[in-house]
Amino acid sequence: MSTVVTKVRRSFGTHWYAWAMVLPVVLVLAVLVGYPLGRGIYLSFTDANEANIGRTIGVNHIAPTYEFVGLDNYWKVLSGQEGHFYSRLTWTVVWTSACVFLHYTIGLGLALLLNRQVRFRALYRVLLILPWAVPAFVATFSWRLMFNEKYGVLNAFLTGLGLDPVDWLGDSTLQKLSAVAVNVWLGVPFMMVAILGGLQSIPGELHEAAEMDGASPWQRFRHVTLPGLRAVSGTVILLGVIWTFNMFQVIYLLIGQGASSESEILVTYSYRLAFQGIRDYAGSATYGILILSLLLVFAVFYRRMLTRQEETTR
Repeated sequence: MSTVVTKVRRSFGTHWYAWAMVLPVVLVLAVLVGYPLGRGIYLSFTDANEANIGRTIGVNHIAPTYEFVGLDNYWKVLSGQEGHFYSRLTWTVVWTSACVFLHYTIGLGLALLLNRQVRFRALYRVLLILPWAVPAFVATFSWRLMFNEKYGVLNAFLTGLGLDPVDWLGDSTLQKLSAVAVNVWLGVPFMMVAILGGLQSIPGELHEAAEMDGASPWQRFRHVTLPGLRAVSGTVILLGVIWTFNMFQVIYLLIGQGASSESEILVTYSYRLAFQGIRDYAGSATYGILILSLLLVFAVFYRRMLTRQEETTR
């Protein structure tokens, strides 16, 4: 311990200016991230709910009466006693996989098109980035209006073709498809911009050399383009998984309280536990810590897999 303290003091004495510059950021992160995280971990080991949490009503202060229950909350969730954890987890994984796959493939296709010399390329870039520039809640509400059974533009189009209107947000399967469509519309621009930057960083000489060697367009794409995008792809896919796994606003704002248990992902159910009905703060915190743990495990194994692939290709 004394060795660690000595090293810290020596580092502070030598790099005091760097420590002073970093300190405000550390304090902000501690307040905005560290404290809520620590509080959530603590609550997940208790039976805190709306009835036993401490609160102040006027001049009267009611002391908290919740108790420490250890790992009981985690056992109830993971053993299946809580209800539908594994079904929600399955849908969350399917939702994340489908959205990230479509984000990447559509973004890659658009980036390949915009990387070529075409007329009005700058205009196309601006138009394709617009969904990313619009706030997510505004875009989601706009899509909700378009999906409206009576007044939505999609059903108006179907009615014009002589077809019956569809209750897009009433059926659980259609809820899922609608949510995936909206999230793909929101997420493709980021993937497109990131991949386009990666494409422009690949030296043109590599493509020219492969073409001179007689490589077909598919072979150049497979052996030059994709390896050149490996670093960018690894990063954007990891970010896409984390963001989509926690994509609260699309599910909640698009479907709202009409979401069935089959359409909810883990993060929306965690929110409902804490803020709707009889508020179960301990259960919500437990779900939050489980979501964090799942994403941390995925991130660690994913980065290790990418590192292993890079080592084998050297």
